[in-house]
Amino acid sequence: MKPDTAQKYSRYVDYMQKIADIRSASAVLQWDQETYLPPGGAMARGRQIATLSELAHSHFSAPELGDLLTELTEAEGLTAGQKKNIAINLDDYNRNRRYSSAFVRKLSEQINQSFHAWLEARKKNDFSVFKAELAGLIELKKEESHIIGFSKHLYDAHLDEHDRGLTVEVTDRLFTDLKKILSNVLPELIQQDDETSGVNFAMAKDDQWKLGMEILGLMGFSFDYGRQDISEHPFTISFHPTDVRLTTRINPDNFSGMLWSCIHEGGHGLYEQGLNPEEAGLPLGEACSLSIHESQSRLWENCVGRSFAFCSFLLEKLKKHHPAQFGSVNAERFFRSVNQVKPTLIRTESDEVTYHYHILIRYEMEKDLLTGDLSVKDIPARWNQLYKEYLGLDVPDDKQGCLQDVHWSHGSFGYFPTYTLGSMYGIQFFDEYKSGNPQWEKEISAGEFGNIRNWLKSNVYNYGKFYNSLELCNISTQHPLELGRFANYLENKFKILTASIL
Repeated sequence: MKPDTAQKYSRYVDYMQKIADIRSASAVLQWDQETYLPPGGAMARGRQIATLSELAHSHFSAPELGDLLTELTEAEGLTAGQKKNIAINLDDYNRNRRYSSAFVRKLSEQINQSFHAWLEARKKNDFSVFKAELAGLIELKKEESHIIGFSKHLYDAHLDEHDRGLTVEVTDRLFTDLKKILSNVLPELIQQDDETSGVNFAMAKDDQWKLGMEILGLMGFSFDYGRQDISEHPFTISFHPTDVRLTTRINPDNFSGMLWSCIHEGGHGLYEQGLNPEEAGLPLGEACSLSIHESQSRLWENCVGRSFAFCSFLLEKLKKHHPAQFGSVNAERFFRSVNQVKPTLIRTESDEVTYHYHILIRYEMEKDLLTGDLSVKDIPARWNQLYKEYLGLDVPDDKQGCLQDVHWSHGSFGYFPTYTLGSMYGIQFFDEYKSGNPQWEKEISAGEFGNIRNWLKSNVYNYGKFYNSLELCNISTQHPLELGRFANYLENKFKILTASIL
């Protein structure tokens, strides 16, 4: 590399890492807002986050950065990875330039107000408390659609934000095909009997916390470079590969929600800790997409955490520490209980089959909210209607209904479909891992997770954003994303015939 090019690239790295530092400082404040912030600090915190958001935007839209990125696109001697960093950041720069600083600040402040309104609405179990702030946020998200630009649908702009190239057309096709699978398999999978009702899932909060922390450690999540805390809604946030934060919530009446939440968020955390710290602040040091991020959480939560091998391993721990509750439970019964397919109101506690109806409901509502086909005041009624239509459930109140997710209060429209896409990617990644490691069940049943973690590091984490989601799937599994793998996964796991589904 020519000295002049090396100097310019070094300037670029320094510039991008300073922007990353500002964003990380904002993220620390956001993490604190959802874990330890006193109620009286909400408005001041919103201003602080808005100031940092505006500052990061100002730096990332500065002409000097655009000039530097343009010069580097024409420079000779850069590696393939360096060229990819420049190309992605130039694309992001051009997109970022479309936003005014005033809009960035306004959106950040509205998100803060919406989040605290959502918290209050959940406390009061009353959607009307959240309604006005959410309506204001949705208007800004509509405006953002036009700022970003879209090909056919307002929602395309937000899907693309979370997974480059994802559109309503592609996502509609995914859910159309997925609904065919679900409508065929669900009647066969729903457990109508009480065989699993005798398993007592109640566990004291301290015992749940210790168990969750132990499992996270066994998965390989490093507490030297991360921590876990309690929040209203579980999430993962990363400030750097050396500082990754997880949160969970605890229900003393059902330990499973907390444990599998830990495993889910642990999958996110391992991805963040596994990114290349030398590329921190640059695209190659960032997760490929939210769909791939969710593939990691769903892989650990379902493919690993709900496997017979893991259930056997976990049950032995439970018998040792909670013999009165689990002493008489056999592994087959426990596995059936953990994997019981039965419609439920809460997305994060649903089984891995009906889960996708939860996502479909949110996807359909988000599209209609952005186009104006659904007004904010009608959200509870539409929510309740769709839960009855897709899952046969009556929604008793707002907290168990349209107030259960934090995403809308964050303005995270377009996020939900990545959960379903991530589930499909996760199954395909796990298939590939198993094909090269016939001892996988033996390892997991012994609480050994090093091989799966190392495979993911080599085949997912290390690439950063070098590939997009579809490309990464092709590279890592030698196949494009195949929805039929989901049907095969269900057939193998639940021992039903699904050969005629697709």
